[in-house]
Amino acid sequence: MATIDASFTPARPARRTDWLGRAAAFCFLSIAAGQLLFTAFILLFYYPSSLSGDFAAWNSKPLIKGFVAGDTGGNLFFAVHVLMAAVITFGGLVQLVPAIRNRWPAVHRWNGRLYLLSAAMLALGGLWLTWGRGTWMNLTGAVGISLDALLILAFAMLAFRSARARRFAEHRRWALRLFAVASAVWFMRVGYMAWGIATGGAGIGQAMDGPFDLFLAFANSLLPLAVTELYIRAGTRGTPAARKGVAALLAVCGVVILAGSAGAWMMMWSPYL
Repeated sequence: MATIDASFTPARPARRTDWLGRAAAFCFLSIAAGQLLFTAFILLFYYPSSLSGDFAAWNSKPLIKGFVAGDTGGNLFFAVHVLMAAVITFGGLVQLVPAIRNRWPAVHRWNGRLYLLSAAMLALGGLWLTWGRGTWMNLTGAVGISLDALLILAFAMLAFRSARARRFAEHRRWALRLFAVASAVWFMRVGYMAWGIATGGAGIGQAMDGPFDLFLAFANSLLPLAVTELYIRAGTRGTPAARKGVAALLAVCGVVILAGSAGAWMMMWSPYL
């Protein structure tokens, strides 16, 4: 963002460095790199087996509850859920690119509708998989993922309503919040790997019941949401000091995300391709 410093003459305006904007761009690019790796894993691991009907191949990767013999409905539901995960992951990234929004507004609108629909369906599907199919290892984790699903549904509705009312500044704020909570499953994987790299896995239990597991059950959605909220508030009415502080936070988040994404690719995803 360019501003004019009063100590300079109008003929030679000073340009202040927009550290918040640069840090936000770096953080987004870090997220994009990690989520594209996640999308590639879904496409290469789940799509071939799901589209060919070889659901049993899912279990070559550790899952809480993947393929279950005799559970045709549950297996099909899980297949649809993971296939749509690639759609929402890639669609969310496209939706946040300003160049696409500005140059191809029709693409932005239709991708946004698909993103909102996918987010709502995945949230409802996640609730069913958790409580209907019993896809959880401990109650805290189940409650955490259910809270995330409810936040997705609420933010999707608010983003849609503000867009329909043509309140576009408000719509973008709700869309950012939606992106933060809709990415919780990915943030959880990145969080585990970043924490494992930093601490060697301290506080991670065998049944995902250690102190860090219980923290991450809620932090995978609430922590990105809190950072997003700080960014929104700093950008709209933050003081220069607040903007610099949030910029520093976003820069650190970007580095952590890059490290966690690299770890997830090397240890969680690529070994099963």
